[in-house]
Amino acid sequence: MTERLISADSHVRVSHDQIKSFMPARYHAVYDEAASEHENRMKSGAGAANQAGARPKDKASTANSAFSRPSYFDPAERLKDMDTDGVDVEVLYSEVSAFRYLSKIKDGGVGPALRAFNDCIHAFADVDPKRLVMSYQVPIHDIELAMSEVERVVGMGARSLQLPVFPSELGQLDYYHDRYAPLLSLIQETGLPIALHIGLKTTLSELADRDPTPQKGIMVSMTPLMTAESFGMWTMTGLLERYPDLKLVFVEPGIAWVAWYMEMVDDMVTRQGYSYPGTTMLPSEYMRRNMSFTFIDEKLGLERMRDYIGVENLMWSTDFPHPVTSWPNSRAVVEEQFAGVPQAERELMLSGNAMRTWGLS
Repeated sequence: MTERLISADSHVRVSHDQIKSFMPARYHAVYDEAASEHENRMKSGAGAANQAGARPKDKASTANSAFSRPSYFDPAERLKDMDTDGVDVEVLYSEVSAFRYLSKIKDGGVGPALRAFNDCIHAFADVDPKRLVMSYQVPIHDIELAMSEVERVVGMGARSLQLPVFPSELGQLDYYHDRYAPLLSLIQETGLPIALHIGLKTTLSELADRDPTPQKGIMVSMTPLMTAESFGMWTMTGLLERYPDLKLVFVEPGIAWVAWYMEMVDDMVTRQGYSYPGTTMLPSEYMRRNMSFTFIDEKLGLERMRDYIGVENLMWSTDFPHPVTSWPNSRAVVEEQFAGVPQAERELMLSGNAMRTWGLS
């Protein structure tokens, strides 16, 4: 029997025109204004640097990418490309980050725009919801609106919710503050995982301006490491003590450095005398209990760090269609990457953990 592959991190692109087709025409102008303002912000600093780094034409000819594939936009074509790659299920994330502009929409258009956004990405996955598992975005500027949207998308069959990694970037308080209590309680009750996809932390813009490399490689290589801030906010503030059943999926952080982080923050408590009020466990224990981490083609972390982090906390992905994607050779990449890994462990990381996390059959 062919080994099942589930990608815990793949991407789709929908257009603003597609999103607007799901909302009343009277809100289109204010939507366009907010979206345009966001696009302009992304043309400078860390946003521009990341886009430059993602362009395969700026890299060596060996750089892989599937950006030009129709499957980036077309769900029927996506299923064909998944078959080519030998991937059974993909957990999907929209390239459009609604978190960064929805709150700017004026004249009562925020709610309609939020619902239109999630309806649009739902339509992509609805072509085959057993194989295309969409992560629905939940903005945090309005907690009542966020809760209403969680309840709505759960009613639509949602299996994955996506929250911003860094609330402070959006001018909001961090998640340990009481304002989030109703939302986090609701999500915990649903049993759905919270996907926290690494993003362009705006503080990297200053580094991007200083980075002399053509594709801003110094800045881009820092992006996953910034996730340490979010690890700390969830584990060292007592937040996961209050919500012990939350499931957090950190998407694209990589894994080798995560093992070092876990050891280091534990040492801060056990040897260096740091204290985290409201906690009863070491930071790494919360991470193992509540967090999962996705990886792509990372042989070092898989070989040497999987036991320390926890095999049940790791999930493989293709990151389609980004330049690091294993498409269309995922099965060959998996065979090389997982050489020497016991069968039971590889099955967990390639499919079993994702099945448990997202309730897949």
